[in-house]
Amino acid sequence: MAAKHGTARLPRAVYEAELARLQIELVKLQEWVRHEGARLVVVFEGRDAAGKGSTIKRFTEHLNPRVVRIAALPRPTDRESTQWYFQRYVAQLPAAGEIVLFDRSWYNRAGVERVLGFCTPEQYQRFLRQCPILERLLVEDGLLLRKYWFSVSRDEQERRFRARIEDPLRRWKLSTVDLESVSRWDDYSRAKDDMFVHTDTPDCPWYVVDGDEKRRGRLNMIAHLLASVPYREIPPPPVKLPPRPHDSGYARTDRRLLHEVPDHAADLG
Repeated sequence: MAAKHGTARLPRAVYEAELARLQIELVKLQEWVRHEGARLVVVFEGRDAAGKGSTIKRFTEHLNPRVVRIAALPRPTDRESTQWYFQRYVAQLPAAGEIVLFDRSWYNRAGVERVLGFCTPEQYQRFLRQCPILERLLVEDGLLLRKYWFSVSRDEQERRFRARIEDPLRRWKLSTVDLESVSRWDDYSRAKDDMFVHTDTPDCPWYVVDGDEKRRGRLNMIAHLLASVPYREIPPPPVKLPPRPHDSGYARTDRRLLHEVPDHAADLG
């Protein structure tokens, strides 16, 4: 049996050095996906405040948004509510040479929708039957699918919620659904267990990320993803900066004729 992940906070210097190394590897992964015409989907699911968003932020920090896209869908419109449940998610899947990160995904039906009664029991059961079939079809078609469940302890989730309430920069992250997850902890736990029973398959297994210590969780998730994809470094084409042309006599527009942004920074010192 593997040893339980440590939860002590990683020293910042150690964390930042390893994160930088992994982010370089993510750039290599991106270029491999683009070069090979691969299609990669990464599903981020888990408890509220478990570290999904901060991991996605570090994941995409140095990547090309034309290659790597985040799909964070809002609640369905009235029209979308009448479609096949998976339809709007399928529309977000990557074409050749693209990576899509799902910040929440079709698994909303197995979590929030089930627990809060936003879907019927029949719709929920249909989801459990269809989801493994859909994912198997995607993998058979050559799509690389990775699913990560971010776990967090009850005490740590409450601590993070309280910190968000007091932080004007993060208060927007708290929704009524997030707050209700505090009182529905056991319901969400049972829903997650049932979801795993039906959707943790050999074709598309779930990988659990211990998110109690965010630095460790980010590094562990990114390192695992990189190890799971058979990418290789694609040598970049040679780049040579062209020589500056000779002065052609161009004169810049008089700055007094421009609507310049006021120098706010000049008043700070």
